[in-house]
Amino acid sequence: MREHKLAFAVSFLVLAASVVLALMLGRYRLDFGNLGEILVSIVSGRQGDPALSGPSLVLWSVRLPRVIAAVMVGAALSVSGAVFQSLFRNPLVSPGILGVTSGASFGATLALFVAGNSVLAVEGSAFFWGLVAVTLAYQIGRRSGNSVTSLVLSGVIVSALFTAGISFLKYKADPYQQLPAMVFWTMGSFNSIVWDDTIRGLAIITPGLAILYLFRWWLNPIALGDEDAMTLGIDVPKARMIYIVLGTVIVAASVASCGNIGWVGLVVPHMARILLGSDHDALIPFAALLGGTFMLIMDTLARTLPGGEIPVGVLTALLGAPFFAYLLVTNEKRGGWQN
Repeated sequence: MREHKLAFAVSFLVLAASVVLALMLGRYRLDFGNLGEILVSIVSGRQGDPALSGPSLVLWSVRLPRVIAAVMVGAALSVSGAVFQSLFRNPLVSPGILGVTSGASFGATLALFVAGNSVLAVEGSAFFWGLVAVTLAYQIGRRSGNSVTSLVLSGVIVSALFTAGISFLKYKADPYQQLPAMVFWTMGSFNSIVWDDTIRGLAIITPGLAILYLFRWWLNPIALGDEDAMTLGIDVPKARMIYIVLGTVIVAASVASCGNIGWVGLVVPHMARILLGSDHDALIPFAALLGGTFMLIMDTLARTLPGGEIPVGVLTALLGAPFFAYLLVTNEKRGGWQN
């Protein structure tokens, strides 16, 4: 990380500027001159000027939990994407490779179908079924050889199974109440985020990211191949299991918080590798910074663009797909993907 001080410093500054802008912008604009005063009044527990009571409410109850959630989810998806791409040695791998996003989406859809708009039911069901999906994929992959290819194919099978389940639930849902909620949730959005959602997500994602960073040393040799890693004394199956479990947990918590947001875990890790290289000592924290900033900017655009708020998952797909095409072309001209 010492070799990339400038890149990290610039990333921190961009993230800080994005946080300030996200707190200020919206249908209810907050003045930059009063932003510090509002934050001080919130931290100290004093309302201060009665004229700030309205802005304080907007900042504390609406903007701040949403900004923290966006940064948290962006970091989780980006780090899990970087880990899975190295783990499976495939540049097309995303955090949903083992079916976690499909399973979590099925769980949320099932909860909306059975329990209505209960937030705890939706988040709990999404998290549970995301873990079930990965467990199924891992068991199928282990029984078919425990190779990288068999795990990826198992993820495709499980994803197809849960996608079919989602389609069935949508077909059976009430088209006037249940179906719109299902469709909107699967698009991904931070629109309904409150402090409880943010705190639950932080309680799972923060330790997961910390543990992934602590175990970053195994990823460099594993990315070169199982045989090279084994010659260095690494128990590859055990290490792969640890990474899969941790990556799955933080992705499931992210999807449970805000729905299915695609492309972040696919594109951002490539951006981080282009800028810093493939050493996971720097790649993992840089991917977290870059992913949190990217998600926050996308969410700020999603809620401030003219015409009303749109789901952030739509915006990440609109920008992520052409950008990934650009990465594909430029990397091929340079001689292939950076691994």
